[in-house]
Amino acid sequence: MFNKSKNSKANSVKPGMDNKQVQEVNEELRLKENLNKIKHTILVLSGKGGVGKSTVSTNIAVALASRKFKTGLLDIDIHGPSVPTLLGLEKAPLQATANNTIVPVQYNDYLKVISVGFMLPDTKEAVIWRGPLKYNLIKQFLSDVEWGELDYLVIDSPPGTGDEPLSVAQLVKNPTGAVIITTPQNVSTVDVKKSITFCHKLNIPVLGVVENMSGFVCPHCGKETFIFRKGGGSEIATEMDVPFLGTIPLDPLIVENSDAGRPFAQSAMVNATVSQKHFEVIITELLQIINSKGA
Repeated sequence: MFNKSKNSKANSVKPGMDNKQVQEVNEELRLKENLNKIKHTILVLSGKGGVGKSTVSTNIAVALASRKFKTGLLDIDIHGPSVPTLLGLEKAPLQATANNTIVPVQYNDYLKVISVGFMLPDTKEAVIWRGPLKYNLIKQFLSDVEWGELDYLVIDSPPGTGDEPLSVAQLVKNPTGAVIITTPQNVSTVDVKKSITFCHKLNIPVLGVVENMSGFVCPHCGKETFIFRKGGGSEIATEMDVPFLGTIPLDPLIVENSDAGRPFAQSAMVNATVSQKHFEVIITELLQIINSKGA
């Protein structure tokens, strides 16, 4: 990890504090300062692995940036960071300033990115950490990164309701809300409901559910066929009384573009694929829900 930066706000440090207490006060000050510059924080969660959560997170961030919102994308999937690959940034190194703050990787003029993947010597390197180390790194990514003024910070969490999403919930305190990702089949929806319960228990608003891999789009005729099943996401939303944002079909072009580091949301919507059109609906609905909350 990077060395902690010093904070000049000594008036917040009380007489008699030891070095550890002073460091903790300064860390909290940096965290508060950074979060105060971010208008909206969106957590992307799923109780199930393999549902395409990182792909959806990345494309949400890219779609927001394409609308000229100042956007940050924070990948806290410490054991399986895939955001650098999805954005074609695997070889992008993290830089530190003279004050030992972290400079995020600039994807384009409107999108900044941070991932533990940028810190690994190669893509085969395993991160074998317990909870406290993960908490400290996530805190550092929130407090010591030069995010600047942001309209949106999208946080891609690992599957489940463990250390990483809990750490973010504790550190951010009042996120705008969470987007929950599922696939249509029951084996996914049963676990994804736990993510919604997680949000309710921590008072995190659920902005909506996205059903990914909802159908297969034929690359030849464009027809959509439902291989798994249909409607699992909307059923979750109805049962749990949360918004349903829409569906994203299985599309070979998504796989091809993701492997090549080309998020499909950055493509022009002229002659858009079925999946791009579906995603446009999701982003539009998400922005309307956020705006309706006055957040």
